[in-house]
Amino acid sequence: MTDLTEGIAVVTGAGGGLGRALAVELSQHMTVVGLGRDATALEGTAQLSSEGRFHGIEADVSCFNSTSQAFEKTRIHGAITLLINNAAQYPRRDFTEETAESFMEVVATNLGGTVACTRAALNDMLDTGFGRIMNVATFADIAPLPASSAYSVSKGAARIFTRALIADIGDRFPGIVVNDWMPGMLATKMGIPDGLEPEQAAKWGAQLALWHDPSLTGTTWEMDREIPPPRSLKRRIADRVLMKPRVAARRLG
Repeated sequence: MTDLTEGIAVVTGAGGGLGRALAVELSQHMTVVGLGRDATALEGTAQLSSEGRFHGIEADVSCFNSTSQAFEKTRIHGAITLLINNAAQYPRRDFTEETAESFMEVVATNLGGTVACTRAALNDMLDTGFGRIMNVATFADIAPLPASSAYSVSKGAARIFTRALIADIGDRFPGIVVNDWMPGMLATKMGIPDGLEPEQAAKWGAQLALWHDPSLTGTTWEMDREIPPPRSLKRRIADRVLMKPRVAARRLG
């Protein structure tokens, strides 16, 4: 298989917000299976998607058994070639209001769900050596906002997971392309009222997710542009001495 659209795309958190918008956008190109906790919300996504191209499966990605069963149902529709880990919780609780249990419930979705879905999707991708995994990320771990401890810790750990996954499979399976994408501040329940409409962000996200290029592995994108990796002072000085041009960051069309 050399074309992502010949297989199945899985989008988590597809019942609303960015996940719904991503599923609807992707359905114009391929068959999409959307995972979510609310069956009625998934039906709403199906109504907005290209006819016959979206299949909703009720699942809780924080539960390993639920996730495993959902991926088994997904394979009825075909081999999984694309996974977008989008599902997340952002309860906006001060840490003094958290319990250990409530904190770890957020971690179970934001990190555990990403890990569980990635491992399940790899069952197909490792067999063919071909696939695409895009993790919806944030910079919340770099500059946490007040009342965001569980969210910031779990999303930061998920970015580490992206790098750890690449360390394990990147060299052996260059045809499985893995990267992080940050959609920006959105006008969703988890976002801000005057944020970017999720439909606009989804156009960029879907385009990036459908781009199968090994050079994307390990990159981080924000909205429609690539964020260049940091360069050390030594590297910057060497490049200037050698008069090496700085490689321009890529942008989505």
